[in-house]
Amino acid sequence: MSALYVKKPETPLPVIFDSPHSGRDYPDDFNFACKFEDLEKIEDRYVDDLFSNAPDHGATLLAANFPRSYIDANRAADDIDENLLGAPWPDTLHGPIYPTPRSDSGIGLISRLIRPGTPIYDRPLQPEEIMNRIRTCYEPYHDTLRTLIDQAFYSFGQVWHINCHSMPVASAFPKRNIRIIGGQSIPSDFVLGDRDGTTCSPDFTRALTDHLRREGFRVTVNDPFRGVELIRRSGLPTRGRHSLQIEINRSLYMNEETGAKRSDYGSFKAQIDKMIRFCTAYAQDHLTRRAAD
Repeated sequence: MSALYVKKPETPLPVIFDSPHSGRDYPDDFNFACKFEDLEKIEDRYVDDLFSNAPDHGATLLAANFPRSYIDANRAADDIDENLLGAPWPDTLHGPIYPTPRSDSGIGLISRLIRPGTPIYDRPLQPEEIMNRIRTCYEPYHDTLRTLIDQAFYSFGQVWHINCHSMPVASAFPKRNIRIIGGQSIPSDFVLGDRDGTTCSPDFTRALTDHLRREGFRVTVNDPFRGVELIRRSGLPTRGRHSLQIEINRSLYMNEETGAKRSDYGSFKAQIDKMIRFCTAYAQDHLTRRAAD
């Protein structure tokens, strides 16, 4: 199994989309104990397809083939859940681990839970098993993304990276400034995350927010999602490296219970194409302005 795939345009612009959670190739050594249908429900299903036309507009697309439940490329490599381990972690061989509250909640680098009360495994995992997943899936994905970003930056002096995800409608409700309609709070259609302005220029975040709102979507920024490891590693806006996470409400394009595409999936994908064109046009415009300085 190849861990990932990359689709490049003939004439690339420094715009890179990546989908780390849409993979559906379940490795033979996964040996999970939960229902397969439960694993499917935490996939970012169709996100890679939604952005598959990125090369037609001058952007590059990177997508994982492995599922996020096997190993999560959007976590730190040392965010390892000690409750999963069947033997002491070999610090001297692999370096120390630093579990975060995500691991405590069962959703670290290697997920322990599908949801509270539903474990993925009925067995401990050996450290070498975890390291194998890091070597064969996590590191190739991160290395490829870093190479794509570095090459684009070298060639253009700036780069825009959009990290693409989907969110269940139940998780799409903002924590603050919630809009109320008929006494009910309403979920966001898109959540843009730039870790409070630390991974992407506010100008690009604001411009993309305005574009999506003009298209009629409800958009929030850094609420309820700020972005995690992939944009944290990649974004350095003061040096022209802009990295933004985008979460899309799954109910806009699929049935969350059955996993089937909605009948209007094609029109929603056309909206994503329009957003991709906006991002590449934004990059071209800012490259032109810089050249004129």
